[in-house]
Amino acid sequence: MSGRQRVKTVVVLDEARQSTATRTAPTPPVEEDPLYGVVLLKAAMELKRRQDGSVEDILRGVLARMRIPEARFFAWLEQQGGLLQALGVRER
Repeated sequence: MSGRQRVKTVVVLDEARQSTATRTAPTPPVEEDPLYGVVLLKAAMELKRRQDGSVEDILRGVLARMRIPEARFFAWLEQQGGLLQALGVRER
């Protein structure tokens, strides 16, 4: 290097503001169970092993074997941003 450094540009992004009329009451966050990550790993291994069956069916099977309530898991999954879409699970 020649000893000179470039000037770094910092860009501040404004968050999208919603009007108070369109805001809805936020749903309480679902507490993350440490086993949710294990569910995702087991489902990924199952998907790699089996080519038949949908992602949703395989997730339901893994949840049943691990005795984790489906409703709480899918509620947590919906809170994880685009993870539900990345898995290809239909929204409820």
